[in-house]
Amino acid sequence: MAELENPNVMPNLITFLSSLFQKVAESNDVNRRFKAQKVSVFHGLSRPTISIQNYLDRIYKYANCSPCCFIVAYVYLDRFAQRQPSLPINSFNVHRLLITSVMVAAKFMDDMYYNNAYYAKVGGISTTEMNFLEVDFLFGLGFQLNVTPNTFNTYYSYLKRETMLQQCPPSMVESSLSLGRSLNHHLCFNEEDSTHQNQQLAV
Repeated sequence: MAELENPNVMPNLITFLSSLFQKVAESNDVNRRFKAQKVSVFHGLSRPTISIQNYLDRIYKYANCSPCCFIVAYVYLDRFAQRQPSLPINSFNVHRLLITSVMVAAKFMDDMYYNNAYYAKVGGISTTEMNFLEVDFLFGLGFQLNVTPNTFNTYYSYLKRETMLQQCPPSMVESSLSLGRSLNHHLCFNEEDSTHQNQQLAV
């Protein structure tokens, strides 16, 4: 998509994605106290010291994948949340899920991409761990990697709209909220008719 090649678009989109996943992680951190959650290979023993914003910025800077990979990675993470409700995105797994989803998206979308060892360096983990994460992520998705143009456009339109809304004056944001748009909730999209349902990634 040519619009994503605009140098001003992706940094703003990355910032919004970082904010979104930060809210999702924090919300699910609270829920961990009241609801049992499985521990997976994506979970670290402690919260990474690097922020989600800085981590996504690092991936964007060094992965050198096409911009659309970040949209597709977002689709994958939403599918993962729907298919694995007992493994919600939280502060202990969000970083590993992000690096894995971008890598898988790059392999599926781009003609040329870096290998697992390179992504492991970018993500600050070992190649062996990166390999395990990739396999678990693929099984977690049920190997459903194809993203239709309609699905891509639905997710991208949402991200673009919310990114623009973040840059609006507070009065315009309040107006949007009064019309029923909630900035505090997100997805899951029904990929058949592009309506909201289940909201596994809700905050």
